[in-house]
Parts: sequence; C-alpha cells; structure tokens
Amino acid sequence: MDSGAGEYGMARFGFLVVLMGLWRFSDACPESCTCSISRIVCIDSEPGIEDFPVLTLDDMENITEIHIANQNRLFDISDSSLRNYINLRNLTITKTRLTSISSDAFYNNTRLQYVNLRDNNLSMLSWRTFQNFNISYPLLLAGNPLDCVCENLWIKLRLQEEMESSELTCTDERGVTMDFATLTPPDCVVPKVEVIPKTVTEMEGGNAQAVCTASGSPVPLIQWNLDMLSTHFEIESLDMENSLSLTGLSPDDNGKVIVCSAENMVGQDEATLLLNILFPPTIQHLLSPERDHHWCIPFTVTGNPKPVLHWYHENKLLEEQDYIRTMIHESTENEDHGCLQLVNPTHIHNGEYRLVAKNEFGRDEKTVLAQFIDPPNISHPDDDYYPDPPLPPLDDSVAVYVVVGIAGVALTGCVLMVIILKYGRNSKFGIKGSSSVISNDDDSASPLHHVSNGNNTPSSSEMGPDAVIIGMTKIPVIENPQYFRNSGSMLKSDTFVHHIKRHNIVLKRELGEGAFGKVFLAECYNLVPDQEKIHVAVKTLKEATESGRADFYREAELLTNLQHEHIVTFYGVCVESDPLIMVFEYMKHGDLNKFLRSHGPDAVLMADGQHSILVELTQSQMLHIAQQIAAGMVYLASQHFVHRDLATRNCLVGENLLVKIGDFGMSRDVYSTDYYRVGGHTMLPIRWMPPESIMYRRFTTESDVWSLGVVLWEIFTYGKQPWYQLSNNEVIECITQVRVLQRPRTCPKEVYDLMLGCWQREPYMRLNIKEIHSMLQSLAKASPVYLDILG
Repeated sequence: MDSGAGEYGMARFGFLVVLMGLWRFSDACPESCTCSISRIVCIDSEPGIEDFPVLTLDDMENITEIHIANQNRLFDISDSSLRNYINLRNLTITKTRLTSISSDAFYNNTRLQYVNLRDNNLSMLSWRTFQNFNISYPLLLAGNPLDCVCENLWIKLRLQEEMESSELTCTDERGVTMDFATLTPPDCVVPKVEVIPKTVTEMEGGNAQAVCTASGSPVPLIQWNLDMLSTHFEIESLDMENSLSLTGLSPDDNGKVIVCSAENMVGQDEATLLLNILFPPTIQHLLSPERDHHWCIPFTVTGNPKPVLHWYHENKLLEEQDYIRTMIHESTENEDHGCLQLVNPTHIHNGEYRLVAKNEFGRDEKTVLAQFIDPPNISHPDDDYYPDPPLPPLDDSVAVYVVVGIAGVALTGCVLMVIILKYGRNSKFGIKGSSSVISNDDDSASPLHHVSNGNNTPSSSEMGPDAVIIGMTKIPVIENPQYFRNSGSMLKSDTFVHHIKRHNIVLKRELGEGAFGKVFLAECYNLVPDQEKIHVAVKTLKEATESGRADFYREAELLTNLQHEHIVTFYGVCVESDPLIMVFEYMKHGDLNKFLRSHGPDAVLMADGQHSILVELTQSQMLHIAQQIAAGMVYLASQHFVHRDLATRNCLVGENLLVKIGDFGMSRDVYSTDYYRVGGHTMLPIRWMPPESIMYRRFTTESDVWSLGVVLWEIFTYGKQPWYQLSNNEVIECITQVRVLQRPRTCPKEVYDLMLGCWQREPYMRLNIKEIHSMLQSLAKASPVYLDILG
C-alpha cells in the first residue's frame, strides 16, 4: 500500500472512531442536551431535564464543563447528581427552578474552578456546600431570591472582595429587599477557636492536657480530631470549651497535629495542637551491606530529638568523607531511614561496623559485619619487609675480584640489552609492507591504539609485530593502503619503561573494573622528586598469561612514548609479582561525561543525595574544555595514533578545569549503553562512529575527527548521549544516511559549523584536526575562562 492510501485509510479510521463516539453519546445523552467528549450543554427547555445526565462512568469522568439553562423541571442538586463528574472544572446553571443544593453535592468535584448559579430560585445556601472550593475562584449568585438570614451571612463574607457583591440583594422577613453588603443578622457571628497550649513537649509515658476555647453565635459545635491518635485520651465538654487529657504519651504520636474545630451555621474555624514527645534513640534496623549504585549499609533509627549518629569501623571512629558517608533517604518526625554509603570500597573496608545513636535522653548501638571485596594479592608498605641480609666481610683481594666480575657481567648484559632493544624494535615497527588500521574485532579496554605497518598474522602469541593492542588482547589489523602511505613508526628506539617498586604503592580504594582487571586509587611513594607521595590510578592485569604479559609490556612501551599535557600521564609499571600493574596519573574530578552532567541544568539528578548543587558550566568554559581535547588529538595524530573511542567518557578532568584524553578501560562497563554489542563480545561506540567505521570498520585520523565533532556536541549538551532518543539500529540507519545531530541550545553557530565540518560523509572532506584546534583556540581566546567552576 502506498503512503497516500495509508493516510486515507488512517483518516477513514479516525472518522469512524469519532462517529462511533458521537453515536455512543447520543444514545445516553438526554434529548434536551448536546454531549461531546468533554462538554455537556443542556439549553432546550422541552422536554427538559430533572437531573444531570447519566452517561457511562468513563464518559462522565472525561467531562470538564457542564452548561445548563432554561430547565423548568430542575429543582435540586443531590449528593449523587455530580458524584461521578470528578474532573469537572466549569459549572453553569442559570434560568432554572433550582431551589436547593445538598451540602455534599460538590464533595467529589475538587477541581471546580468556576461556578455560575445566577438567575435561579435559591433562597438559602449552606457554607458547607462550598467548603472545598478555592476561595480565589468566582462564585456567581446574582439574580437569586436570597433570604436575609444568618445562614446566608457566609456569602457576604466570601464575596465582600468580589465585584458581584454589589449586585447581590436579599429579602428580609418583612419582604423588604436590601443590598447583601448591608446584611447584619442579630446573634450571627463566625466561630473563633484557640487551643492552649499550642505545643505539648513531654517525655514518652508522661501526661498532658490542652484546652480548646471557642466563641461565636449561635453557639458553635466543638470537636477534636483524634482518629489517628495512639495515646489514651479523655474529653470533657462545656458550652464553649473542650478539655483534652492525654495519658501515657506514645512515641508513635510524636509530631502529630491534633485539630480542634468549631462550626455553626455561619462558618467554621480551627486551631491545632502539636505533640512533641521526647524519647531516647532506638536503632530499629542495621542490615548487612547491599549493592545498588554504591554499597550501602541500611539502617533505621528513631528518637526525639533527632539522634546524632556515629560510625565505628573495627572499633575505630569512622571519619566520613566524599566516598564514605551517612545518607538519609527518608526522614519523618520519629524515624530516619538511610544508609552508610561507600563508593567503591576495597578489602581495607571489610570488617565490623558499629552504629551509635545518641541524644540527650539516651543512646543505642548495633553492629554488623561487612565483606565488600576479597583482598587483592598486592603487598603494601606496612607489610613485613625484610631486606637482603648483609654479606659477611671479605678480605680486600677477594672483594676486588668480586667487584670486577660483577662489573664485567653487568657491562655484557647492557650491551646485549641495547642490541636486543634496537634490532627487536626495528623488526616490530619498521615498514614491511602496506599501511594498516585497526581490526574489525574489538574488545578494547585501552584508550589509545598505535597504527603500525606490516603483514597480518593470525593469533595473539603468534601474530607477530603488527597486531594492535586492544586492552590485554592482540587483534590482527585489516590492511588499509590508503592510510599512512610511506610513513614509518613513530616509536622512539630508546624507549625504556619506568619500573616502580611494589612496596612504594599503597592502595586506597577501588575506582572501578574493566575487562582487563580492576583500577584502584593509590598513593605512590618516591615517584616525583619533589614530593614524598602522590595520588595515582593503578590498573591491574586480571590474568597474567604468557601472551597477556607480552601484550602488557607492549602496551606499556607504547604508552611511555605518549608525553603531552593533554594526554593522561603514564608513570610506569610494577611487575615484581602478580598482578602486573600500570600506574597512571590520577585526575581528581573523574571522567568528563559525569563532570558535564553534574555541571549542567540537570545537575540535581546527578547530586547523588548531596544538598550542594554545582555551578553550571559557562560557554567559555565549554570552549576551554573543547580546545584542550583538540590539542590532545593533534598530538595523537602527529604520533600516528588512532584513538577509535574518543568520547567525553574517555576524557578525564583534573584541577582548574584541566582536561586530558585517556581512560583506564572502564568506560565499557560504566557506560555500557554507549556501546553496541556485536557477535557476543565486540563492543562498538556506534553513536560516535562515522559511516565508514560502522560499515567497513575503517578507523583513521579522519574517523577520529568525526568522533571529535560528536564530543563537541556532548560538551555543549552537558553530557547528553548522542541520539539518546533512538535505538542502536536507528542510530546506524541515521549515520549511514548522513543525518547529523541537531545544534545544541547553548552552542554558538561557529562551533556547530565546526561540528558539521567534522561530519562530512567523505573522510577527505572533513576538517583537518589542526584546523579544528586552531579555530577552537581562537574562539576560546575571544571568550575568557573563569576557572572557579570546581570550587
């Protein structure tokens, strides 16, 4: 069926639906009325109606407006007349014989905003009929033969500020008509109520008394609302006074508000009594740790005043920090429900946790055991460390021979190492054939990938030098003669990976886990000359197989060559024992995507229970971030590296809005929805990939330029996911059809033009990475940056 026929068919279907709806209404709608989906109009006097139309329940719930006029057989509105019109907003009843309205007629019509009762036959109306109305909405009563009696005085009090008050008249018992504004019936006064005391503060189990005094005429009826009270009570009533006695005050009633009301025919008034019942703390629940977004030790604590909470870990007072703190999720007058939240705890956080709750009337405590993670097989400086025992003294001649022998062996070893490194490296990275790019099989956990040259070989341990490091796995590359013609490897021949002593690394807490293994925040001693210790990120190797070790060393060698202010610094490796670890620079503010979201208009959604909301990024700060990433990409291109997974989740933020490229392989676990799984284990960031990478798995510097355009879009949308409204398959369709992302609301036209220059279908038509960096630098300089965003 073509599109025209389809649209015609849908139009016919819609017409039939409307026709069926009208037929249904006409079947139930009275002859004098016209009924539509949301409105009923009854203005024909013949044959007329005696009550409101009765439609199906669903139809009555959809009605928002009723207009009735000229009905000579409509005399009253009963409790049930409008019961099912629960969404009614506008009601007009004029020129009818209406004489009475039940006090509960509008009980279910809580959404009423407009009531027009003009020109009917109403002589008396009770205030109770309209007690649920918002006083700011008009109530029109002109043209009714109202009586000048006390029961109608409430109308004067309600309408005294409305224009219609000047039109209202009433008739006294002598038949004299007077302005309603002058109505002053004798012995007709609105009730006034006072409760003494207004607040009762007593210990649990104690007794209390309160008195509710009322005034008004006629004598008002006084009532206490005690339906939900747990404490035993007694009431003593006098003419204008009610005394309430409470015995054995229950903590369950703490914070409850007791209402005393007084009403007569003129109106109603009420006053309140607040119960403040004091009692010592009780820890109702302290449960074993649960893992949700973070680890949580749940608890429920009662007490008034609110107890002060202290946590002890292994009998040592716990000092709360950003990554371990008490979170209150729900708080009532009596109870606090919350948890001790731990962000990525490690084995050092295992053990006994004791919660102590105190207030001025007592204390309570409970303990729970927590096992968050098994200890890793990594030694710490505080482990027992035994240096080699001193050698026994030698005579001078023996010592000379020993020293000379050791020096000779060391010299020979150094010469051999230089030869192996020199010729071994040439064989690995020298030009052997056509250029190549990254393979089509990707389970990467590594942020950067070198583009080398040579022939393809089959497997991890046997593939030879031209496999690409992808996480801890070697993958063969696809030959691509169009990329890097006549270019050799940029690896320096004198690369030496820095080795760090195991006892210089102290783990602090776990940051995350990727396919390769875990990442920890650690302190590293003796790494920087002018500092005793610095914070670092430690990346561990999960499985140290022979091929895994070879890949580990090769990746370390590649990373050692990357030295740039906008590439995360690689400090070195520790290979003294398993697990093998890499040591990277630690960036305080984490990944850029989370940073953008927490400094955007939706920051409250990222607050994670914190009360302080971070400052929103300005346009100049966004440009500052963008030009730093572009600078890093210029450097990678100059080193013949293709990133293949450039995204804000794979950039890190440090002090003073310093941004660097590089992650620790955790993005595919933390941001799994950003990746498209292919064939079981391959994960592709399709929302950041150009058409040639999606269709042919062709990754080049030009494909990184496309990704950089998407990164700019992420920055100016405060970290939104590209194509967030589409499924992965829909995204593939959009990109291959060369549809592009829309301009973000906060994005300058010049920056969006840059994005469009990155998203050209043909790679050779895309902007050069140096051009992009130069343009972003110019825009950033024109808009000065204020770096106090991080506080």
